[in-house]
Amino acid sequence: MQSNLHNDTMLPRPSSGEAALFRRYNQYLRLERGFSDNTLDAYLKDLQKLLDYYATEGIDFRGVTLEQLQTFVATLMDLGISPRSVARILSGVHAFYRFLVLEKEIQVDPTELLDSPSRGHHLPDVLTVQEIDLLISSIDMTKAEGQRDRAILETLYSCGLRVSELCHLKMSDLFLHEGFIRVHGKGKKERLVPISPKAIQELELWFTDREGVHIRPGCEDDVFLSFRRGTPLSRITVFHIVKELCKTAGIRATVSPHTFRHSFATHLLEGGANLRAIQEMLGHEDIGTTEIYLNIDRHHLREEILQHHPRNMKVC
Repeated sequence: MQSNLHNDTMLPRPSSGEAALFRRYNQYLRLERGFSDNTLDAYLKDLQKLLDYYATEGIDFRGVTLEQLQTFVATLMDLGISPRSVARILSGVHAFYRFLVLEKEIQVDPTELLDSPSRGHHLPDVLTVQEIDLLISSIDMTKAEGQRDRAILETLYSCGLRVSELCHLKMSDLFLHEGFIRVHGKGKKERLVPISPKAIQELELWFTDREGVHIRPGCEDDVFLSFRRGTPLSRITVFHIVKELCKTAGIRATVSPHTFRHSFATHLLEGGANLRAIQEMLGHEDIGTTEIYLNIDRHHLREEILQHHPRNMKVC
C-alpha cells in the first residue's frame, strides 16, 4: 500500500516546494524510520488531520506556535476523539516536526513541549468549582467584552457544551423562560439542554451589551459576537479568552473551553446525577429527534440539573 500524502487530492493545494517536502517526508518514514506500510499510512493520515486543521485556521505549518498546537489538541478532544487516539495523532505530529528540523526547514521544534495524553488520562483537566469561580471573577468587567466573556464561561459550564456548539448558538435556540437551550451537535443532531439560572442571568446581562454591537448582516441570530467585527466568535477566540483568563487567575492546569465540558459532567456525577442523564445532556447518546427528547426526558433532565449542578446550589 503506497501512501498518497504528496498527492494533491490529500493536501490543501500545496505548492510545488511543499509537495516535494511531503514526498521527502514519506521517504524519510519509509526508509530512515523503517515504517511498515500500515504504520506509514497511519502517520500520513494523522498528519493530514493537522494539515486540514491548518488550512481551516489559516496557519502556516512552518510558523506554528505551541499555543496553536495546544488548540489543535483541544479541538481533537472537542470532536470526541479518545486520549489514546489523540496520543497516536500527536506521535505523528512530533515525527513531522522532527523531520522539518532535520531538513532545516525550521530552526526550533514547536512540538518539543507539546504533551501527549497517556492512556486513560482525559484531557483537558477538570477544574474545581472554586477554580471556575476564580476564572470568572478574574474577568475585567471594565472592558466592553467583560460581560460577554462571563456569559460564555457560565454557558460552557452550565450546559456542558462543546466549543463549536457554543460558537454556533443562536438567539432562536434560547428558551430561557423554560430553562432550556437547543444545541446543534455533531452529525447535525439537536438536543435540548437545561441551563442554570446563573447562566441565564449572565446571558441576559450580555444581551444588554450586545445591543451596542454593530452586527454584520446575516449574523443577527448569533448569540456570541465579536465587538470589533460583529461576527460570531471562532473556536480559536474562545480558546484564547480562556487561556488569558487562566494566566490572570494563576491557574496552571491545562485548560481549554473543553475543560468546562469535562467539569460539567464530573461535577454532576460527583453530585449524584444519573449517568444516563449526563450522557444525554452531553449529546453522547442517540436520543432521537428534538421533539421526542422534549416530550419524554426534559422534566427528568432538568430535575437532574437543578438537583446536582453547583450553579443551581448557589445562585448569586
